[in-house]
This record gives sequence, C-alpha cells and structure tokens, in this order.
Amino acid sequence: MYREMDRTWAQGAAKKLIEKMQVVTARSKEKIPYRTQDGVFDDCSDDAHIGWWTNGFWGGEMWQLYHLTGEEMYREAALLVEEKLDAVLLRYQDMDHDSGFRYLPTAVAHWRVDHNEASKNRGLLAAANLAGRFNLQGQFIRAWNDFGNIDRRGFAIIDCMMNLPLLYWASEVTEDPRFEMIARAHANTCKKAFLREDGSAHHIVNFDIATGDMKEAVGGQGYGVGSSWTRGQAWALYGFTLSYLHGKDPEYLAAAKASADYFISCIPESGPIPVDFRQPRDVTWEDSTAAAIAACGLIELYRCLIKDAGEGWTPDAEKYLSAAMKLLRTLDEQRCIWGTESDALLTKCTAAYHDAEHEFTIIYGDYFFIEAIMKLLEKELFIW
Repeated sequence: MYREMDRTWAQGAAKKLIEKMQVVTARSKEKIPYRTQDGVFDDCSDDAHIGWWTNGFWGGEMWQLYHLTGEEMYREAALLVEEKLDAVLLRYQDMDHDSGFRYLPTAVAHWRVDHNEASKNRGLLAAANLAGRFNLQGQFIRAWNDFGNIDRRGFAIIDCMMNLPLLYWASEVTEDPRFEMIARAHANTCKKAFLREDGSAHHIVNFDIATGDMKEAVGGQGYGVGSSWTRGQAWALYGFTLSYLHGKDPEYLAAAKASADYFISCIPESGPIPVDFRQPRDVTWEDSTAAAIAACGLIELYRCLIKDAGEGWTPDAEKYLSAAMKLLRTLDEQRCIWGTESDALLTKCTAAYHDAEHEFTIIYGDYFFIEAIMKLLEKELFIW
C-alpha cells in the first residue's frame, strides 16, 4: 500500500522513537504530561489539571508503543492514566465535548486490546455524556461548559469532529444506533456550517440555542474571524475522513478531500506549518501539532481511497500520501528532538494564536507524530 521509500523512512523513525521512549517512559511513566519545562515533562495528574482535554494523549502514546513493542512498561503507564481519569467522570464541569480525546486513547484503546469490561464501562459513560450535549434543534454537540462571562451555550467547534468516533464506537459495542445518529447529525451540521467554499474551516460557530439557526462564526484559536487556524483545518481533514471511514457516506469523503486539498495548497515551500494560514506576513509563529495531525488525516484519507478502489477512488489519491510525507519529513528533519535531553518529540507547537506563549512542546503533537509513524508501518492500534 505504501511506497518503499515511505516504509523505509517510517522504519528508521520507529527505531529512533523506541530508543528515545524507552528512556523517557521509564522516568515519566507515572505522569500525565502536557508540555516540557527545561526538557522535563510536567504532570497534570493533580486535582487542578486532571480535567484538561489533552490528558488522554500520553495514554495513547503508551498504547501505541505497547502495540508496537509488547513491552509491559508501556501498558502499565497507559493503565495508570486510564485509572487517574476516573476522577473526571465524576466531575460534570470537566466532562465536555472532548470526551473522545480523553477516553478513546485510554479506556477505548484498552478495550480494543483485551476487551476489558471496566474500560468498556468508562468509554460508554463518556459516550453517553457526549451524546447528552446534543442540541436537538440545532443538530450540534455543544462545546465547552459554562465559565467566565462568555455565553457558550450555542458554541460548536471543528475540533469535535475528532470526538465523534467515541459515539461511533459506542453504537458498535451496544448495537444501539442512537450514538451514531447523533455523530452523523453533528457531522452534517459541521459540513454545512463550518466548511467554506474553498475548503477552509471555521473554528467556532455560534448557533441560536432555541431555533438552531447559525448566528455567527467566531475567531477562536486562530488569527481571527475568517482566518484559517491550521490545527482546526487538520481536525476537519482528519475528522471528516474518520466519519467517512465509519459510515462510507460520500458527502463526508467530499468534505475530507476539500479540507485536505485546501491544507495541501497552503503548505509553505519551506515545510513547517504556521499557526494560521492567513496570519500576517510578518508573523512567523508555527504549530507542529497541526502538521502531525494533518499527516495522520492525509494518510488515513489515502488508505480510504485505495481500499475503496472504485467507490470514491480517485487517481490523485497518492497526492495525499505525498503531502503527508512532506509534513512528516519536515518534522523529522527540522522540528524533532530525537535525543533524550528532552522528554518531548516535537518542537514549535502552539496552542492558540492569541496566547501569550508560542512554539513550545505539546503532548498531542507527539501523539499524532507517533500515530503517523505507526500508520506507515501498518502497526498502529486504531483508536478512532
């Protein structure tokens, strides 16, 4: 399925990855990291940070590495993350639209490995909570909970496309279509309200909570209203691909390809991805997480097109793989720390354009970079 040169690159990257992560995991296996400080992972296991949306990705890294190597150290670290996240299931304020990001790489991954019943229970509790956020009138899953002085009751965000696989999984294991129905309804709304004609995506759309009508697009974590936040574009690319993978709806494939084509058209010749494709010319901030996520989505889109041969297949499918490899090779050669002097893999990650800090290490960038390598080796644990 993959070109020999791409498999060779992935094999070399996996070798370096294993050498690094054996050391990093041994000294960080009891943590739930978000970023590094002076090269050392922080820990979000404390009560104040346990509900953070990124807290499933370290567990996901551990399951991917366990799946690749069979080394028990990784499994033990993954189980510890899963157990710590039980605290979040009991806190309404922490249970939001990002339940997929927390529980797909942890509880659901564990269930996929050995059909653990306690893990299945955790995943279904999270899926039920996510389904309960559905606004029937607007046909969308509400983002976030109430905090601060901003009315977010009508907010939906493009990120949530990546949380829908939790609902697809719940329908699969319960044989109850209601979860999938909600996922598809939200995806349909995203396709209509979030994607622009050129394939770019809004980050936040605000709906009238009573009528369901779209009120406005909100700038969110990109440069501003009407801009093009690159991580949001990657969520759209990968998210619509996954919804197509789960239901084979050709409209989702069309949305995935439009999102991918736009992303590819904006990749700078130099390779690294900016925080926003429409940020001012004198701003050079990057976001390596967007590159890693987009690479995963492009590889998955390529696989869908090749496997479907004749049903949605296009002769230009290879352009998606080629773009993914450009992103991954750029990260490998220019933005990756392969030595053990830092616990993190990727540098120059940015959470949001208007944050006070930019270009640091972020755990989900590392996760998606690892997942992309595993995809190319055809050895990933599919968690979505």
